[in-house]
Amino acid sequence: MAKKKSSQRKGNTGGNGQGSVGDRVVYSEFSSTARPEATVRAIADIPPAQQTLKVQVSRKGRGGKTVTVISGFQHCPETLTALAKALKAQCGTGGTAKDNTIEIQGDHGAKLLELLQKRGYTAKRSGG
Repeated sequence: MAKKKSSQRKGNTGGNGQGSVGDRVVYSEFSSTARPEATVRAIADIPPAQQTLKVQVSRKGRGGKTVTVISGFQHCPETLTALAKALKAQCGTGGTAKDNTIEIQGDHGAKLLELLQKRGYTAKRSGG
């Protein structure tokens, strides 16, 4: 006996490509309405004198590579990226700015502490 093929499949899109069932949208890749979590909050830049930064040298989770991590920033991402670029140039090495921290490759704790204090930040050495 041969099985009958059903012309109605589960999850039939109905030809509109969105997989809608009645008035309910099951899947929509491109939405015309903005989601609240997609909105960007404006972060106010606090003056450097009002920020206390921690400078820490770390090797954990980096395959044995030494990285100097500066945390405690309260800046917008653009300002943080510009500061990271200037500090990387002063140290002559690479690095990144992410999650309100700046990571500079190598052990540059003393030099970064001095550079940050010259820029007006209250910076302290943390860790060993």
